[in-house]
Amino acid sequence: MSKNFLKLLLGAVLLWSGIVLAQKPVENINPHHHPNLAAAQRLSEQAYNKIVAAQQANEWDMQGHAQKAKELLEQANKELKLAAEAANKNRK
Repeated sequence: MSKNFLKLLLGAVLLWSGIVLAQKPVENINPHHHPNLAAAQRLSEQAYNKIVAAQQANEWDMQGHAQKAKELLEQANKELKLAAEAANKNRK
C-alpha cells in the first residue's frame, strides 16, 4: 500500500510542478504602438487556452506533446515582447 501511496504522491507533485512552471502567456505589448505584435500575442494566448482545454478533455494523456506546445507558445510570447522592445529602441 505504501508503494501505491508514494506513486500517487509523486504523480501529484509532478502534476503540480508542471502547472506551476507552465504559466500562460501574458498580453503585455501595447496594441497602440505595435498592433500586429499585440494581435499575435493575443492569438498565442488563445492557442494556449485551447491546448489547456484539450488537455482537460483528454485527461492530460497526450504523451507530453501538448505541454511542449504550451512551452513553445510561452517562448513565442516572450520573443514577441522582445520584438516590440527592439522596435521601440529603433524608434528613438
